Amino acid sequence: MNDQTRTLPRPYHDAIEHWQRHNFPDYPKLAEEWDRFFPRDEPFCLCAKIASDTSADIEVGDRKGSPKAVVPSELPAEAAQHLLMQIRAQASTEFGSIQQHQATLARAQEPQDHAWALRVMAEELRHGYQMVHLLTSADWSPATDTKPADMVEEILSMQTGSHVLAAFNLEYDSFLDNVVFAAFIDRVGKYQLTMQKISAYKPYASSMPPMLREEAFHLAAGVIPLRRWVEAAARGDGYITMPDIQRAIHKWFGRGLEMFGDERGGQTNVKFGLKDMANREAQDMYIDEVQRMLDDLNERYVRARFPNVSRDEAEKRFARLRAGDTVEGVRPEELLRLPDPRFFRRRGEPAYQMVGTHGESFDDVEKYVAHVLANLPEAYRASIDVKHWADTQRKVVRGEMPLKEAINSMPRLARVGGGCPCAKSVRWVQDA
Repeated sequence: MNDQTRTLPRPYHDAIEHWQRHNFPDYPKLAEEWDRFFPRDEPFCLCAKIASDTSADIEVGDRKGSPKAVVPSELPAEAAQHLLMQIRAQASTEFGSIQQHQATLARAQEPQDHAWALRVMAEELRHGYQMVHLLTSADWSPATDTKPADMVEEILSMQTGSHVLAAFNLEYDSFLDNVVFAAFIDRVGKYQLTMQKISAYKPYASSMPPMLREEAFHLAAGVIPLRRWVEAAARGDGYITMPDIQRAIHKWFGRGLEMFGDERGGQTNVKFGLKDMANREAQDMYIDEVQRMLDDLNERYVRARFPNVSRDEAEKRFARLRAGDTVEGVRPEELLRLPDPRFFRRRGEPAYQMVGTHGESFDDVEKYVAHVLANLPEAYRASIDVKHWADTQRKVVRGEMPLKEAINSMPRLARVGGGCPCAKSVRWVQDA
């Protein structure tokens, strides 16, 4: 790879290392495990990586064919504001993901799973570093009055419960969440990075290819353990059952869909040349992709249930199961499936519609709340997030809360406003 590397100015670099010590204390273990689990890969670098082969011309939108902006002032003012929101949201997701993974990292059953999760977290740290580089290496005054130091301070102050996107405000219940999150939520990240690699702002577009290469490993950190778990579940010698995985899918799939934004929006980003797809188009492609992932997992489950038949015969039995037939004691209900995209949605076009996992409609809010609870992980049902959703769902149905207010509401968790013991993140931007 011909990527160039950049290091942040010392105050910002030190701030991220300070954040790491308090939010990602297991980070040093990655260096100890790297040669064992990743012997063919280059050592990890906490730096910004810049691809050198990015197109110099705008690739989509109203200004297609014009030179890409190399500083924010070369973008239309509204486009610069949209881009700045994207960068800050992306930074929030990177640091937020680390905080989520850290809480259950030690619960990995296998050393490889632990090492892979560590690498995912370290690369998320690098991606956050990359976003801070974008915020601090250019003059953003055309888009905001907030100084770069204050933008970085705000990002490093966020904790689980105060991040920009809802998916990064959910605490993990077990290491199953680490894995399903990687398979579903990091896959959304892949789509966002892919859409943004054509960005009309060249420094942002040049940041995407290195991040995408690392994102591919994050998806593997989700899919590979899931493959192993469904095969063990089929043999009856695993600790994680298919219903366990199914309930985790119910927890994360809707949050992943919401990360694309409202299904009816996204055209403005295409118009400005910041993305190459609107929200619904990208979301539909994502749904198709995760369905193919589940098909692969289910087929592996069926092959493991029938270890003595040929692969062709196992595929035929899988096809019959998908069609709704019971095959030699194996029921269709044993397979993993995506819930209806409207199930348990709090944002977007289907927000607070009472739609069940199979697409069935509910008229009674209490029956719908009971249906959702029955299809979520037990530990998650006990969370403040679920209680907040149920209370809000009831208020929307009873006309006690406008839909727009419900969409914008979120539970305020106890741990917000800075996880660093030395107060609000780090007031680090001043030299000694």
